[in-house]
Amino acid sequence: MEEIPVNTDFRAFIIGVAGGTGSGKTTVSRRIWEAVGRERIAYIQHDNYYKDQSHLTPEQRALTNYDHPDSLETSLLVEHLKELRAGRPVDIPIYDFAIHNRSKQTLRVEPARVILVEGILIFVEPALREMMDMRIFVDTDADIRFIRRLRRDMVERGRTLDSVVKQYLSTVRPMHMEFVEPSKRYADIIVPQGGDNRVAMEMIVSRIRAVLNE
Repeated sequence: MEEIPVNTDFRAFIIGVAGGTGSGKTTVSRRIWEAVGRERIAYIQHDNYYKDQSHLTPEQRALTNYDHPDSLETSLLVEHLKELRAGRPVDIPIYDFAIHNRSKQTLRVEPARVILVEGILIFVEPALREMMDMRIFVDTDADIRFIRRLRRDMVERGRTLDSVVKQYLSTVRPMHMEFVEPSKRYADIIVPQGGDNRVAMEMIVSRIRAVLNE
């Protein structure tokens, strides 16, 4: 297979959007995406890089600690970002939360001037964090985050109330305190209230537009 050459004139601006579960990371990311223009941004969610678990039973998969950095294949994301930054497209995995495993399908992501990476643990891994030109942390109260997660998991992922609460208490909250909250110190910008923070969003979008116009 013929290798796609590196585009030496290409230099992507990488933005990381982190924060606890239910903090509003996706809302912030999508508002940036819409304001700047979808065709100008390559959008990647760290959640899609959960490790393949085909070798485990469904019961064993459900017991995985999905809030620990070891549950994610971050090294693959780093490689994909290097490819995109070099001007080459990548095929990223798609994770199916209903079956706790990767889908057999992949998603083609084309290189863009801005790469937007979203996830709860993206500031934890030094190799990933250090690739970012702008680091945004979405800071939302724990009770609001839990309510949002509860609604999402029950409506979108078919989970029961008991299973959501059990997972939150056993892994989500402890991992947040151990990994996510401390990673806030690496942020360049902390956004309270998420996508509803109009002033913060205007500042972020203005900076991205300035980069695109350079």
